[in-house]
This record gives sequence, C-alpha cells and structure tokens, in this order.
Amino acid sequence: MASLKEIKTRIASVQSTRKITSAMKMVASSKLHHAQNAIENMLPYEAMLEHILKAFLVSTPNTETPFDVQRPVKRVALLVFSSNSSLCGGFNANVIKLMQHTIDEYHAQGLTKDDIVIYPVGRKVAETANKRGYTCVYPYPNLADKPNSEECRNIAKELGQKWLKGEFDRVEMIYHHFKSAGSQILQRKPFLPIDLSEELSRDTERDLSSDISTKAAQDYLKKKGQVKTQKTNNEVVTPLNDDFIVEPDLPTVLQALVPKLLHLMVYTALLDSNASEHAARMVAMQTATDNADELLRSLNLQYNKSRQAAITSELLDIVGGTVNN
Repeated sequence: MASLKEIKTRIASVQSTRKITSAMKMVASSKLHHAQNAIENMLPYEAMLEHILKAFLVSTPNTETPFDVQRPVKRVALLVFSSNSSLCGGFNANVIKLMQHTIDEYHAQGLTKDDIVIYPVGRKVAETANKRGYTCVYPYPNLADKPNSEECRNIAKELGQKWLKGEFDRVEMIYHHFKSAGSQILQRKPFLPIDLSEELSRDTERDLSSDISTKAAQDYLKKKGQVKTQKTNNEVVTPLNDDFIVEPDLPTVLQALVPKLLHLMVYTALLDSNASEHAARMVAMQTATDNADELLRSLNLQYNKSRQAAITSELLDIVGGTVNN
C-alpha cells in the first residue's frame, strides 16, 4: 500500500493536471465560438452562390466547363486538413488514417508514391506525410490556426491551374465536416473534376447555436436533422430567371463562376476543419477533467482510509503499551 506522503503527492499532481485540462477546455470553447461565428458569416455567401449556380444550370442545359472533364487517373493531389497541435482526441489520427486509406486505394490502381502529391493544411498531417516519404507541397501551418480566405483562393487557383495543365488528373479533399459541437463527420470529397449538380446539392445542415456536446443535445440534433431532411427532400429549386442572357459567352461566365465555387469549397473545408478541431479538443479536455475528478475522489478516499488506519494503529500501540505497564 502506498504511503500517505505518496498519495498526497499524487493528489497534488492530479489537481495541477486538472487545472490545465480545465483551462484548455475553456480556451477551446472560446475558440469554437469564434469558429462558429466565422462559418455563420460565410453561410449567406455560400447560399447565394449556390442558388445562383443552381438556377443558372437549371436554365442552361448542356453546360460544360474545362473543370469537369474526366481523364484517366495517372497523378493525384490530396488536400488534407489537420491541426498544428495535439490533445484533440482522435481528430488528427482519423484524418491521417483516411488519408492513408485513400493512398492505398490509389496504390491498388497502380499509382506509385511519385504519382501522389499531398497539400497538407496543418503540421500534423505534413509531418506524417514527410515521414512516410510522400511528396508535400509547402504546408500551411498558419492557415490551420488562422483561416484566411485569400490563402484558400490561392490554393484553389493553384490546383485549378495544375488541373488545366494536366499535371493532376484527380484532386480530393479530406477534412472534418462540422455538424455540431458533438458531431464532426470525416469527409473525403472530390475537388476536381467537379460535378456541379452533385456539388450544389451537398449537405449544409449545421448547428451553430451551441457548444454543448452532451448526449441529450446530440439526440435532439438527430431528431432535428431528421425533420429538416424530410423538408429538404420536398424542396424544388426555383430558377432566378428562366431566360438568361449570357455575355460575352457561356464558357467565359462559367470560367468566372466555377473558380469561385472551388475557392468556396476550400474555404468551407478549412472553416469546418478549424471548428471541428476546437470542438474535438473541448470534448477531449472535458473528458480529461471528468477523469481527473473521478481520480481525485478515489485518491482522497484512499488517503482517508490510510490515514484512519495509521491513527487506529497508533491508538492500538498506545493502548497496548498502557496495558502492559
């Protein structure tokens, strides 16, 4: 059995650790609130662009762009979003696992390591990719902590240009889609070539009003999601105008609108990943704090039992000595 001094030392150590995890949970909760605000501010622009493109495509049949051309897959680029730091549960491990699973699929199709290029957003995935010998295009560590729309535009522009030049035959994104504080869904989404009809019907259901991740809140969100899904399935897209006048011509307009869609895809994925990271860290630190509380209760009980046993032993020695005298 551990001595009283050892138990007391461990209690002090667990208390110090609990203070750290509790503080990290509060910091993550604050950052999550800012990330939710960033997504909420972006959603009106996303909804309007989606509505414009939907209406335009509905009213303009047989639209073709250079970005939707299907080619034999010989070179692939993966845009992978992770975090710069750890202590966020399985957030980074899940992203890396899906990235490796995707790479294994392309290896099974005959591609080699030289045929796969990784664009890592976040230090964790960049370190893993370099360690495993894959080609990495300058990581974006600052972008993972501080989302920036202009940097996302540059990434989308670079990938689009390399796609048009034929350097890549397929581009995919791997990231966490932020549903709510208690639900982040790992996504593997095609980036290029794009199918405008599929991309415009993507799931945008989110809960940005709370940072609570309890089971009751998750059950409520599931019920809420089922109701909204039923409503969404019955919706019909109404064009803005049945007769578009396209100037100067259709390819020029699409070449202007599609890059905006690509930029929006990258920026949305970045905001989703950033919010998911803070939510995962908040949940992980809350769990660690709860575990520390449970351990403290156990240690205090053990300390009190040991202290009571020591007192009883001393009393027995005193009583025994008195009787002998």
